[in-house]
Amino acid sequence: MTANTRVLTGITTTGTPHLGNYVGAIKPAIAASRDTDTDSFYFLADYHALVKCEDPGRVRQSTLEIAATWLALGLDTGRSVFYRQSDIPEIPELTWLLTCVTAKGLMNRAHAYKAAVDDNAKTGEDPDYGITMGLFCYPVLMAADILMFNAQRVPVGKDQVQHLEMARDIAQRFNHRYGDYFVLPEAEVDEHVATLPGTDGRKMSKSYDNTIPLWLPEKKLRKAIMKIKTNSLEPGEPKDPDTAAVYAVYAAFATPAQRESMRQAFAEGIAWGEVKQQLFELINAELQAPRERYEALINNPAKVEKELQRGAERARELSRPFIADLRDAVGIRRLG
Repeated sequence: MTANTRVLTGITTTGTPHLGNYVGAIKPAIAASRDTDTDSFYFLADYHALVKCEDPGRVRQSTLEIAATWLALGLDTGRSVFYRQSDIPEIPELTWLLTCVTAKGLMNRAHAYKAAVDDNAKTGEDPDYGITMGLFCYPVLMAADILMFNAQRVPVGKDQVQHLEMARDIAQRFNHRYGDYFVLPEAEVDEHVATLPGTDGRKMSKSYDNTIPLWLPEKKLRKAIMKIKTNSLEPGEPKDPDTAAVYAVYAAFATPAQRESMRQAFAEGIAWGEVKQQLFELINAELQAPRERYEALINNPAKVEKELQRGAERARELSRPFIADLRDAVGIRRLG
């Protein structure tokens, strides 16, 4: 690896990729990975998935779907390091080293843990009812993911900024005790990241069951787009693009010229059905070739596995010697 800036992104393997994931995270990340001044690390966070998913089949299938998605959409695995978290045994080992310098009080302040305690309080349950150590220690594992490769920048949503601050705190504690081993990572929050509305107008999310899966066949994709909620304005009546979910989705895929043309069409009273048809054609054109690649990869898991193993080996070229240094730092050494 070069002295470039290291950027690291993790994708939890708990679901099927949808249009919101594609526009908000995958597409910009793949574009960023082509920056010659950046070394990009992308990993499938399957250990993190166990915190909230107890279905082994779903974790495995999601791993295949997400890996195939990134590969089908053109991730250059020659330039980027693309790996599965569980293929790097140094990460859980580092998690333990970091756990031993992490204050419990810091974990007590984690948003996810506090939210779970608050939910229990509302229902009169014991404060820690249903809370696992996986949920409680989640930020330490996330810190290990980042610090293992001394990533300088970590693109995150606003809800993950606290975890980055915790990773910095944990790194500082370790450095103070044992020496300067870790770079302090910076959270990279893109205020302009596209958040797509789902079929009901709210944010596209598995939680709301309003997503449009990324790899639907053409007919099903069109059917899903036709279900996007609109108001009752008739053809010929001017419509406001800024309050229409269907326009927000269109804008995320369109060129500036296409957006301007569609805004004009709204002012002239374009029918909702026509808007949705144009949206379908726009999305389908962009995804048609990648969809074929995705189908080929989904039906050839061995090829996907080979890419992940290749990425893991590249990642371990860095993690193996680093964990050896860290072991030595804390006093875990051979005798004699």
